[in-house]
Amino acid sequence: MPENLQQHLQQLRDQLAQNPSMSDEERAQLSALAQDLELQLAREAGGVPDESLVDGVNLAVERFEVEHPTLAATLRNILQSLVSMGI
Repeated sequence: MPENLQQHLQQLRDQLAQNPSMSDEERAQLSALAQDLELQLAREAGGVPDESLVDGVNLAVERFEVEHPTLAATLRNILQSLVSMGI
């Protein structure tokens, strides 16, 4: 996994740990998204990229951009990393 994507995923995890205004459901969804990204990218290191990764991140950006703009910005960075990887 590219280093910048790893950094963005770590930022997301850090923000999740520090954001008390987020519901448990929202926190669980973002944690699951981060874990899915890591697992799918590890499996697909030499294979065909899964475009559902980008769709999942896009949906998360739309969901969190109003109430959690910092998280949405981090998710956009993750999305940009995925796009630059050709996913």
